[in-house]
Formats: sequence, C-alpha cells, structure tokens
Amino acid sequence: MKIVVFGLTVSSSWGNGHATLWRGLARALGAMGHELVFFERDVPYYAGHRDGTKFLGCDLRLYADWDAALPEARRELADADAAVVTSYCPDGVPASALSLEHCPGARVFYDMDTPITLSRLEAGEPVPYLPPGGLADFDLVLSFTGGPALDALRTRLGARSVSPLYGAVHHPVPAEDRFRADLVYLGTYAADRRRALEELLVEPAKRMPLRRFFVCGALYPDDFPWQPNVRRVPHVAPHDHPALFASAGLSLNVTRGTMARWGWCPSGRLFEAAACGAPQITDAWDGLEAFFEPGREILVATTMQDVLAALATPRAELDAIARAARDRVLAEHTSAERARDFVAALGGDRPTTPAVPSARPPARFEGEG
Repeated sequence: MKIVVFGLTVSSSWGNGHATLWRGLARALGAMGHELVFFERDVPYYAGHRDGTKFLGCDLRLYADWDAALPEARRELADADAAVVTSYCPDGVPASALSLEHCPGARVFYDMDTPITLSRLEAGEPVPYLPPGGLADFDLVLSFTGGPALDALRTRLGARSVSPLYGAVHHPVPAEDRFRADLVYLGTYAADRRRALEELLVEPAKRMPLRRFFVCGALYPDDFPWQPNVRRVPHVAPHDHPALFASAGLSLNVTRGTMARWGWCPSGRLFEAAACGAPQITDAWDGLEAFFEPGREILVATTMQDVLAALATPRAELDAIARAARDRVLAEHTSAERARDFVAALGGDRPTTPAVPSARPPARFEGEG
C-alpha cells in the first residue's frame, strides 16, 4: 500500500512523542513492503531540534506552507491507498479537506492526543486540528487512547469506525554508565503531571540523598524543585532511549492528568522501558491491567511511600518483574505488531475494538504518551 500522512513531525523528537511513534511504524510498514509518504510543515521550533530527515520506510516531505505543499500533496494522494491526518497537524483542517476529496483509498484521522481533544471540547475551547464538521466523513478514526475515549469520539465527533492504535517498543541495548541511576523519569514537562512527579520522584530524592535520580525531558521551568541528587537532562534523543532504560535501576512513568482521567492510555515509554529490561513503577490509571499485570509485570505507586518501598525491593524481585514485562511486551507490543494492526484496520479485515476493550485488548504499534 501507499500511505500518505499529514502529521505534526517525524523529523524532531524534541518535546513530543509523535516523531518516535511514526518512525517505528514507518520502519515496520516498510519492512512489510508498504510505502509511507509523510508531509511535515518545516517550522522553526522543530527545525532547530531536528534528529534527522531520512528514516527507514518514510519518504519525508518538508514544506514551507500549505500553499507550497498543495500541488505535491494532491499528486501523492491521487494514487494513495490511504490518507492519514493526525492530531496537532498544523494544517489539519485543509489536509483533511484535501484527503477527503482526493484520496481514492481509505481516509483516516489519527488522534494521537484524544484526551486533550476531548477535554478542549468539553471546555468549549477550539481544537484547531479538527475539521469543522467533526470526524464523520472519515472512513476510520484511530486513537492513541482506548476505552471510553473511543465511544466519546463517536458521540462527540461523529466518528463512524474507531480503533485504538497504541505505542510500542524500540530495540534493547546494553546499559551505559553515563545513564546509570536508581530511578529514571523520561518525559516532557507538563503542568498537569507536576504534582505527581514531585510526589513520586522529588520527595523520594529528598529522603534518599545517597540515591541517584534522573529527570530527562524538555521544557522544565526554572522553579521546578530540583534536588542535589536529581540530575536534569534536557533531552535524550530516541537512539539513546534504550541505553537510558537499560541503565535504570527503576523507571518511573507519570501520566498526564488529562490522559489519566480517560484511562486506557499506555505511554510508549512503558513498552520501551520494559523491552530494555527496566523494572517499572507507574501511577495508577484505568485500563493499566490490560497492558501489564500489577505486582508481577509492573509496580504501581500512588504515594511517595510506594516509591520508597520499590527502591528498597530486593534486586532479584525487581529483575523478575522486569523479565515478565519484557516477555509480554516483546510478544504483544512491537512495531511489527502495530504495523500489522494498522494495515488490518485500513483493509477492514479485522473488526474494530469495542468502546470498552476486554481485559486484554489487542494492542499492537511505536511512540510516547
């Protein structure tokens, strides 16, 4: 198949998980013999933090503005088997109109930020990447979030066919001394997870001054309560993620408030860290049990005391948790599995997932949350 995507970015992973996800999916689709053409507006913010322009399985088309992209986009759509417009695409509205009119194949909207989309709608705020008429005209709507959010896409935005497409893993690599720490957190700063991050990382760091903690990610404000034993790493490039996770004594996941509210929102970092053999501790959210078994494949924390207990857990026990999670992720949550689900959803040869998945839904795709 030839798949044309209009998205946020694939060239820069700075401050977002979209790029990592699409790189993994493109690589897997290319290995299956499919062609992916990705249109990305060349904006200064991402241009200044670009990881590359050539990726396996991805034909990247950078463009200055929509008028400049229009002739080429129309040509590529003319023989496309599928057109995909994603959330946060800076030209989402005209790209949707063009895809709906000119793509002879499946017309797809992929909401990679569904809780944010739904929260803005509830608040009466504009959602600039959504078409004015909602999503009823698309043949398929994919979502990075499952569970009740899928039903909300139907009722609030008119989606006719919906299916989740979650994150997936990278290839594990050996640990590296430059990343060794007792507890590692990887994530862009977000105000709605600051309180949880302070509770689950900063407070434990205060009480364990001889332990080493990492906070890796962009956009942290100057007033964040850094501690002497908390190392700040402004950005870890995707090719260094495996080394970071492989070196972690424990990897922490903190979910954004809007994501946790809807549930069924596994960050791609959860799958990535598990594949690299890192034992993990996460905040609690609905649907977690569909992806990892608490206590056997992942630890769950609601307070600082839970983190302190995890850090005091014998190494052999943590290693057993890490092995169980790795086995499950490599069986169910690889980019190859996600690509197969993606192709199946486009071809319509597999029923879409119901609004509230069963206890262990088919989760198969690469990226963050």
